[in-house]
Amino acid sequence: MANDDDILTIAEVARYLRVSERTVYDWAQKGEIPSGKIGTVWRFKKAEIEQWVSDRLAGNRLAPQPVSISVDTILSPDRILFLNFPNKRDALLALADNLALAPQVKNRQELATGMLKREDLMSTAIGRGIAIPHIRLSSVTDLVVSVGISRTGIVDFQPLDDEPVRLVFMIAAAYNQHAYYLQTLSFFSARLKNRDLRDSLLAAQTVEEVYSLLAERSGPPGL
Repeated sequence: MANDDDILTIAEVARYLRVSERTVYDWAQKGEIPSGKIGTVWRFKKAEIEQWVSDRLAGNRLAPQPVSISVDTILSPDRILFLNFPNKRDALLALADNLALAPQVKNRQELATGMLKREDLMSTAIGRGIAIPHIRLSSVTDLVVSVGISRTGIVDFQPLDDEPVRLVFMIAAAYNQHAYYLQTLSFFSARLKNRDLRDSLLAAQTVEEVYSLLAERSGPPGL
């Protein structure tokens, strides 16, 4: 770990943290550690991993503890879009434009550019037709979410399971919200494992239906 810009493998992160590679893989899958995919493999930025470790040790824990995420505090119906783009760039730009209307986002261009760069570095597709593009920026004052329900399968997210993406959850957070940001990623990753919820979101005809499903539906993740 010699350079702040280093991109690390699962094996390198496992050696650094002195845990198993499987543990690192599980954390990445659940969104509990800063990570992303290049093609079909997980990659990690050295600086983000070191900050993650510092945050965990400062809180006397290695991984974020479960918290209750209130969807109604981070999402509103006006930040839900129905998309019809075959490529991820257009989908990401549409969501960034929408998210930038939130008062928590102070710089639309920085948000859009940051999301595209983040996606170019590591795919945010997590499988099951889901992508969760995410970023922390100093120009964002509080965590906020925009949701895209795509009528067309987005084929160039390069998910591990090769399933075209149709559910896109874009998360922007303040730079000092690292723990909350990871907890929100983990929350949506877990909720969207529920097949009934995914099917219901894709079948929804109005933004109000989508919002109601996300804000009110509860229960353990399904398959």
